[in-house]
Amino acid sequence: MKKGISKSRTKSRRRKRSDDEMLPEYDFSGGVRGKYFRAYRQGYTVTVHKDDGKVEVRHFKPTEGVVVLDRDVRKYFPDAESVNSALRGLIALFPQKTHKAKSKTRDASK
Repeated sequence: MKKGISKSRTKSRRRKRSDDEMLPEYDFSGGVRGKYFRAYRQGYTVTVHKDDGKVEVRHFKPTEGVVVLDRDVRKYFPDAESVNSALRGLIALFPQKTHKAKSKTRDASK
């Protein structure tokens, strides 16, 4: 029987590693925030190269009604429910439009 690391010990190592935000070898110093933001809003293509040599290409467009929040706004509105609640509160402040009654000229022509 081989001596080795117990399963529980390996799991705890995995958990510890996944808790780290960033590994030291990652270097994003040359990165540009928002570089592909506008292009993403226009839609994007994903190419999947399968083991059997086939290539699958999928085109994605943002779903109608999707709104992308800026990072500073997301801090205050982390989910759709909070955004919708805030917007409904804002809508309640809008002045109500009064609809004019239809003119009776149509009735007179009958």
